[in-house]
Amino acid sequence: MKKIVVVTCFFALAFSLRAQNDIRFGFQASPTFGWMNAKVNHINTSGTNLGLKLGMIGEYYFRENYAFTSGIGFFFNAGGGLLYDYPGKYLPNSDLPPAYDSLGAMSKIRYHIQYIEIPAGLKLKTREFGYWRYYFEPAITIGIKSQARGQLEGIGIQDGEDKYNIRKEVNGLNLSWGIGAGAEYSISENTSLVVGAAFQIGFTDATDDDKDKVYYPDPNSPGLSKKEDSKASVYGITLRLGVMF
Repeated sequence: MKKIVVVTCFFALAFSLRAQNDIRFGFQASPTFGWMNAKVNHINTSGTNLGLKLGMIGEYYFRENYAFTSGIGFFFNAGGGLLYDYPGKYLPNSDLPPAYDSLGAMSKIRYHIQYIEIPAGLKLKTREFGYWRYYFEPAITIGIKSQARGQLEGIGIQDGEDKYNIRKEVNGLNLSWGIGAGAEYSISENTSLVVGAAFQIGFTDATDDDKDKVYYPDPNSPGLSKKEDSKASVYGITLRLGVMF
């Protein structure tokens, strides 16, 4: 319900500002391919997530071909799979079946994360070539976690299709930067279709580090554990599809 209220308020604001010539707004429904990458050798990228970005885009033009951009939207199914070389307790704060409190070596956790995203960027556009204009857009994005679920795969895991609530294992805030480029095709004086691509790189740790999160690097010494405090970031490639008014 809160999500619907937030989006409705932004839509109302967009329509109220539409009369100003230096402001444009639009909507996007953009498929994404996401993955995660850890900064240690014993945790490896293993699989991508097919996701979707859905939301509103706003542009404020301070010169004819230059605009500050922002908006609000949802990033569904961000994340990806991570393969853990060593056994350990990687999800100590989640409601897992007792058999999965400690995962075996070569276990895989696939993260399915949903964010509310607020980007801030700068859009640089070319002059019009027929009906086409091309753009380049660097941006920084704030992601606020709204949901996080996980799937488990590995030896002894029988229900690999089940998704468990791992909200407590994922940090509430995700910061990322990215670059995008594409084209706008004018279909009327004030309306254009947008198609492009963007690469998004997370620079904060998406996984929460907890004192109970440990792994066992030596199979011959099961009592010897190390704190698992690695940094895992979220990456994504987006095929931007939208319409601007």
